[in-house]
Amino acid sequence: MKPSGLATPEQWAEDWWAGGVATNAGIYVSEETALHYSPFFAGVRVIAEDLASLPLITYERLSRGKRRATDHPLYSVLHDQPNPYMSSVTLRETLQGHVMTWKGGFANIVRNGGGHVEELWPLRPDRIKPEITRTGPGVMRLMYRYTDDVNGIYTMLHPDEVLHIHGLGGNGIEGYSLVGLARQSIGLGLATERYGAALFSNGARPSGVLKTPKTLGEPASKRLRADWENMHRGLDNSQRVAILEEGMEWQTIGIPPEDAQFLETRRFGVTDMARWLRLPPHKIGDLEHATYTNIEHQALDYVTSALRIWLVRWEGGILTRLLTSAERGRYFSEHLVDALLRGDIKSRYEAYAIGRNWGWLSADDVGEMENRNPLPDGRGEVYLVPLNMVPAQSPKEIEAAKKAPTPAPAPEPPAPAPDPDDPDEPRRLRLWGRGVEVRQQIADRYAALIEAADVKLADLEQERVTELVEKHLTGAVTSKTRFLAALEELYRGAILERTTEAWMPLFGEFAAAISEDAAADVAHDAAVDLQQWVAQYVASHAAYRIASELGQLTAQLDADSPAAAVLARLAKWVTERPGRIAAWQRVQLANGSARETWKAAGVRAVRWVTFGTDDCGYCGPLDGTTVPIDDPFVPAGSELDGPDGQKLSPPRAIHHPPLHPGCDCQLVPA
Repeated sequence: MKPSGLATPEQWAEDWWAGGVATNAGIYVSEETALHYSPFFAGVRVIAEDLASLPLITYERLSRGKRRATDHPLYSVLHDQPNPYMSSVTLRETLQGHVMTWKGGFANIVRNGGGHVEELWPLRPDRIKPEITRTGPGVMRLMYRYTDDVNGIYTMLHPDEVLHIHGLGGNGIEGYSLVGLARQSIGLGLATERYGAALFSNGARPSGVLKTPKTLGEPASKRLRADWENMHRGLDNSQRVAILEEGMEWQTIGIPPEDAQFLETRRFGVTDMARWLRLPPHKIGDLEHATYTNIEHQALDYVTSALRIWLVRWEGGILTRLLTSAERGRYFSEHLVDALLRGDIKSRYEAYAIGRNWGWLSADDVGEMENRNPLPDGRGEVYLVPLNMVPAQSPKEIEAAKKAPTPAPAPEPPAPAPDPDDPDEPRRLRLWGRGVEVRQQIADRYAALIEAADVKLADLEQERVTELVEKHLTGAVTSKTRFLAALEELYRGAILERTTEAWMPLFGEFAAAISEDAAADVAHDAAVDLQQWVAQYVASHAAYRIASELGQLTAQLDADSPAAAVLARLAKWVTERPGRIAAWQRVQLANGSARETWKAAGVRAVRWVTFGTDDCGYCGPLDGTTVPIDDPFVPAGSELDGPDGQKLSPPRAIHHPPLHPGCDCQLVPA
């Protein structure tokens, strides 16, 4: 073979000295020089940084589910610190960058005496080469040859000493070099950048000639060339006026950049690199086709199509190289991609609501996913379930129920008088009035949801009204008139709208659950639609609440310090109002929904039954009172005698409990 010399170098020598392989654009491209091309570097950086930023967790498989195996030595290596000088993010970012430019990423595995991984150290991908040798008939062995001429290290590494991550490849052992495959595209991009840089650095536009009708000698030509370049070369001189003497003319002899589609070529280079790296163009700065309506879906597509395969490759490499064969059935590692898959706040909250309502998410579960602390006193650990579904008992609960003493039956409300004209009279008598306890349980569940909804409403009101107070009631210039106008606009607009939005679905579900039990209570099989009644109920109660709160806030303006008085009332609402509203609607909406259901079922009369109000002087006289279902128990304008000579004058006719705050009375069919 002819030796390589300075006069006739071989191709490898040219590539080595030039820093890569020559492309058709005349640019030498190697794994290092390719990173100078901004679209390629941006794509490598995006995938490497996104992958490294995801928490990498080692789990232990349970009989059902999994747990974080924080006690396993590999957990801290992958999640926290793989070696004394690197964090997990640094190591994974480095290896993934190697994978995207070379044929793979490699890390040396350091194990302790028990075979567990203690450290991971990145290896230069240009110094390591996987080799397969045949050791016998049908028997192959994989080894990694590591050659470090700089430090004089030459060794062969076994597979359990190397964590090897690679992409698509032809033999399944190592991947293709992305730089090698995309060399022409990268070379074109670098050539375009070099051309643009040269264009702007040479304000004299060398692609042209100076014409003169005279013949110039060599000294004159040199002087003219030097004077021209000194006057016009470079950005600082690019706009200077040229003065041509003795009939000289300038003639362009190149293709102008606009004709060569210079900008379009550079723009295409970004799209081309996105195609090579399987990235949505917006991830590397091309927002031409990104809109507010599709950017979120493009981001999700990036995770599922571009990033996911790398996560799977990493997890597979960890399973096969970092865990022993005995551990693989018990332990595994997985990236947490929840943060990248999260939608906008509205979509997230809708998803949380589904999980919360169907019982597989608690308030603390949702708070943890939103990076918030648990609720105090264990309140966030409660799981809700749909009211028409009951959890199946576990074997332990069934056994405990068998051993538990049978409780005494609760007193039942008196059955109505028989109706000889009713063919279903025996069944009706068996079911009549049996749903009071169930309705109270339903009301207790929804009271908690109503309270939670009003906490958010109270916080919103405090925030928005405080802004109005700071704007109109504090500072050098104050105006109660402007404050009242802004307050009226706020409450009649945004607050009323948010209150209706919060109440309508919640009250509708509450009423439907009560209606289902109330219909069964009187053996009514037909469906009862309360949607219109609920809409009227919400509109009426929301309007009453808005008017009441406007009146209370307006009254605070007569105080010596109106701003402080308004803020104090807001603070009181935040701490006291949610519980008070929930307690009132727990009784009011439950009894009202039951009454409307019984009216639709043909019930003619209802009875007032007191619960938990033994010391109440107002409700006591009403206990056992029966009235036609359309008549009030307490007509409008009535005055009721109470304890210690106190009087109670309800502002409207009372058709069902509650009679007053704190009243827990119930309505039953009579």
